[in-house]
Amino acid sequence: IRTSCRSSNPAPEVSSDQAVGMVSFPPLQTYSEEESMMREAVKKCAQERIAPFVSKMDENSAMDEEVIKTLFEQGLMGIEIDPEYNGTGSTFFSSILVIEELAKVDASVAVLCDIQNTLINTLFTKLGTTAQKEQYLSRLSTDMVGSFCLSEAESGSDAFSLKTRADKHKDYYIINGSKMWISNAEHAGVFLVMANVDPSSGYKGITCFIVDRDTEGLEICKKENKLGLRASSTCPLNLDNVKVPEKNILGQIGQGYKYAIEMLNEGRIGIAAQMIGLAQGCFDHTIPYTKQRVQFGQRIFDFQGMQHQIAHVASQIEAGRLLTYNAARLKEAGRPFIKEACMAKYFTAEVATLTTSKCIEWMGGVGFTKDYPIEKYYRDCKIGTIYEGTTNVQLSTIAKFIDKEYDH
Repeated sequence: IRTSCRSSNPAPEVSSDQAVGMVSFPPLQTYSEEESMMREAVKKCAQERIAPFVSKMDENSAMDEEVIKTLFEQGLMGIEIDPEYNGTGSTFFSSILVIEELAKVDASVAVLCDIQNTLINTLFTKLGTTAQKEQYLSRLSTDMVGSFCLSEAESGSDAFSLKTRADKHKDYYIINGSKMWISNAEHAGVFLVMANVDPSSGYKGITCFIVDRDTEGLEICKKENKLGLRASSTCPLNLDNVKVPEKNILGQIGQGYKYAIEMLNEGRIGIAAQMIGLAQGCFDHTIPYTKQRVQFGQRIFDFQGMQHQIAHVASQIEAGRLLTYNAARLKEAGRPFIKEACMAKYFTAEVATLTTSKCIEWMGGVGFTKDYPIEKYYRDCKIGTIYEGTTNVQLSTIAKFIDKEYDH
């Protein structure tokens, strides 16, 4: 995958209709050569090198080190990082395709890859000083997992009411507080911690700090015992007099809230890709069964009631994929994409819920057992309506945009 992604082909070329004065735009599901190659390579890798571990990882609530190693070896943890820092040097849209393909096999692996690429790497790339980039980007591409620390016990959707504070001393800060729901915490070598340097100015004191795993006073607590995404570690974090040098501020003091919002807007497209991959993976496991299982002398698939349900779910998955790809292409083109990202995230989480629920029904009794992966998809999808902005938060944001659009 690494070698196939060195070239940075633009999005697909427009057709030769332009020669006769017609402007033609490629369909949304058109990929550049690089994107196609990456998609195929990840599909193969996921089936051969990740699928065999999925059931065991879910059962043990632990990500296998072998799987993490595979993601790094394949260049999937530094997709958009420049080759000068050992990255793959590819595009945001490639990241979205990778997340989708991984989620077809295991949503826990997809979210590890998603957070690394759409949050951690992007923050370092956009905001890092030369020294910070040199220190962290090469490692994030090759062997270090990163973790994003925003949520707290009292600040979930209301993220900017966070209480973690950073007090300035000479050329360093002392951070005290705690974080909740921190994905990838178990394996992370670096944490991007949002803390307030000036609580009196409200959220305008929020600043992003780079905190290394082995920093004294940083405690990674016992991981949550979750319904789904069980292989993905989610842990609380305690910060007890954690000393962080001033040079470890990422970006500007007091701009942390802005960075968090910007990253989460992009991250939502990643979650949408995860949800659509999950839905598709579940669907792909289920349809062959409906074609093989015979009842009343015919395949289950041949009952009209089944066909209508299957067609309905397939249409919903397709609609979700197009919303996701459109948001990703808008973001890549530098155009406004926030409303579209929220729509994609909200809708795909709904679609994943519908798909996995229907698939269990279509499979009948066996769908309810752990002999088939369907029940795992069903458990894994629920988080989609919650993390990186709940469904209600997405709907409120979409409504704000609609409100503005109709201000005449």
